Amino acid sequence: MAPRSTSFRISEAAKRRLAARAERDGMSATALLERLITEAIDALDHPGVIHRGPPHDRRAALAAGPDIWEVVARLRDLSGSEEQRIAALAEETDLHPRQIRIAIGYAAEHAEEVQARIDATRSRLRPAGELPSSAPRCWREPVPAR
Repeated sequence: MAPRSTSFRISEAAKRRLAARAERDGMSATALLERLITEAIDALDHPGVIHRGPPHDRRAALAAGPDIWEVVARLRDLSGSEEQRIAALAEETDLHPRQIRIAIGYAAEHAEEVQARIDATRSRLRPAGELPSSAPRCWREPVPAR
């Protein structure tokens, strides 16, 4: 859908802050405002989800936790029912099952975005089939046999 012109009235102070931040981030005030609105709505719809990364490569993540795509990718690698996989992931990480469910909820609503992150990462896999060394250890190690 092509962007449509929309008018908002904001205070001069907010306008100055928006312009200053947009300049620091190397983007237009309109692009920054669109990003801020989208990310704020995501935060309202999915409490516990934040966005991080540079302006050109923002990604959804659990607050004080891994990126959403990392949680989803790891869950897919586990076997069992959804609840069994959630329990296994909670056991191997510091994530509470509630946080894992938050990631699942976000991913369900943003499936294409999350899948694109997973695909991009997998396309950069090393020949040995391992995740990059920058990935958290818990995502690179197999789940211990039960």
